[in-house]
Amino acid sequence: MTALSRELTAIAADAFAAEGLSAAFGVVKPSDRPDLAQFQCNGAFTAAKLSRTNPRALAEKIARRLQANPVFAKVEIAGPGFINLDLTDAALAERAGVAAKDDRLGAPETGTSKTMVIDYGGPNVAKPMHVGHLRSAIIGDSLKRLFRANGWKVVGDVHLGDWGLQMGQLISEVALRSMAPIYFDEAFTGPYPDESPVTMDDLEVLYPAASAACKADPARLELARKATAELQSGRPGYMALWKHFFTVSEKGLKREYASLGVEFDLWNGEACVDPLIPPMVADLKARGFAVESEGALVIQVSEPSDKKDMPPLILLKSDGAALYGTTDLATIVDRVTALDPDFILYVVDQRQHGHFEQVFRAARKTGLAGKAELEHAGFGTMNGPDGKPFKTRAGGVMKLFDLIAMTTDEARKRLAEAGIGADYPPDEQEDIARKVGIAALKFADLSNWRLTDYIFDLDRFTKFEGKTGPYLQYAAVRIRSILRKAEEQGFPLAAPAVRSPEERALVLKILALPDAMESAEEKRAPNFLCEYVFELAQAFSRFYAEHHIMSETDTDLRAARLGLCQLTLDVLTKTLDLLGIEVPQRM
Repeated sequence: MTALSRELTAIAADAFAAEGLSAAFGVVKPSDRPDLAQFQCNGAFTAAKLSRTNPRALAEKIARRLQANPVFAKVEIAGPGFINLDLTDAALAERAGVAAKDDRLGAPETGTSKTMVIDYGGPNVAKPMHVGHLRSAIIGDSLKRLFRANGWKVVGDVHLGDWGLQMGQLISEVALRSMAPIYFDEAFTGPYPDESPVTMDDLEVLYPAASAACKADPARLELARKATAELQSGRPGYMALWKHFFTVSEKGLKREYASLGVEFDLWNGEACVDPLIPPMVADLKARGFAVESEGALVIQVSEPSDKKDMPPLILLKSDGAALYGTTDLATIVDRVTALDPDFILYVVDQRQHGHFEQVFRAARKTGLAGKAELEHAGFGTMNGPDGKPFKTRAGGVMKLFDLIAMTTDEARKRLAEAGIGADYPPDEQEDIARKVGIAALKFADLSNWRLTDYIFDLDRFTKFEGKTGPYLQYAAVRIRSILRKAEEQGFPLAAPAVRSPEERALVLKILALPDAMESAEEKRAPNFLCEYVFELAQAFSRFYAEHHIMSETDTDLRAARLGLCQLTLDVLTKTLDLLGIEVPQRM
């Protein structure tokens, strides 16, 4: 199925080409004034300016060619040469019928034969997830779903923070507490126990204690640094402990992400690429890219066009230690070697943009990026009512688990207030509350342009009216209920028909899905999908309010309207799925 806007653009492009002009002027897009027309083409105005001809006269020539095409009910010239277009109801109905048979619903095939890696996790091993990890997970997961739906081969990587000083802090803390002496006995040759000496609950106590102690006591910090160096040198007991930390943390992180409906294809961490760093550094030195500067080894990444200073990327500090930039560069090498991607997208807090600019420049300059395009899709913060990053009532960082529980509790209360599902089995009530809570959380986040900060307002997010996730879930469930009753009564479905303004508006919105998906991909912005799906739900609501469906006595008309209901449901649930939002079977 070809997207409607692309089909119309091709028709207009041919009209321009027939007049001896570039087909590129034939771009057709939804009208900025839906009250005047469904679509518009502004190419005649631009073409006339470039060729120094009268724009309205040129528009009239293009319009005459378009009027010969039977898909158009109206071709009008507006202003100095803009062309307004309306399709016939028959043409809209025909295309809706094609969409109803297309499993992909016209999704743009922008990623055909292309591979991308999306990095959208970043939690640290041994630390519980908190609200600061929410936006990366939600935005990244939605973008992964979107690119995959658009035909890309997509690999999602969590990219765990599992190497560096925090590991040395933990190891030294375990040693000081004598929790697992066998791992510190240099005479022991193994094998080490399969069962971890620490649990996730232990790690949640050990890490903050170790971190605080290292900040307060230079001698304690030196112990952590020594443990880090020995770990990275491969000391067996420390490596065994690190593996336990990783395994225990991975289990907990997978549980946390699963509660959000977020999955990853790769569970790699910084440690995975540590063996790649020495040969990478040696290669960069041999090719003259890595140079000494004030005792450190750096890559100069500044460019003549820079309007402000761009510091070099430090590969190795004066003491030989690698930094995050080194690890990130080695991670690019690993991804390019293993996956040969066309595109690597990093969904990370916007405050890290400067860091990624350094890394990307270094990767491109040295050729380590290969053919891969590198991009950072940053995002703002989720704030509390005070406009500052969201905290618990006690002022601490809220755990993600607690945030999800709080949102689910509020959803449960909203459902009870509305009397929704009161007679359902308890386990189904709980499942609905969970899905509604997660929908509230995700839609509230994704409906904002990702670079903006937003205020967390649980009361507003969980309402069943307005621009919220629960409202959209309820809209889908209502359509599902209509179709279920139609099936019970033996009412057939037929191809959608367009016989009224409400049906026309709904079909036009349905056929705009490919445009929304393409815009969301181009801008790396799920809020385009949020706006689209909300407008779709509103269009259906207007259609539902003005037309009989189940009570319609004309069997052909009823069947066509039921077909339109089914197509709307398919598009609604597909778009919600792109946002990572599940729809309950009933509410």
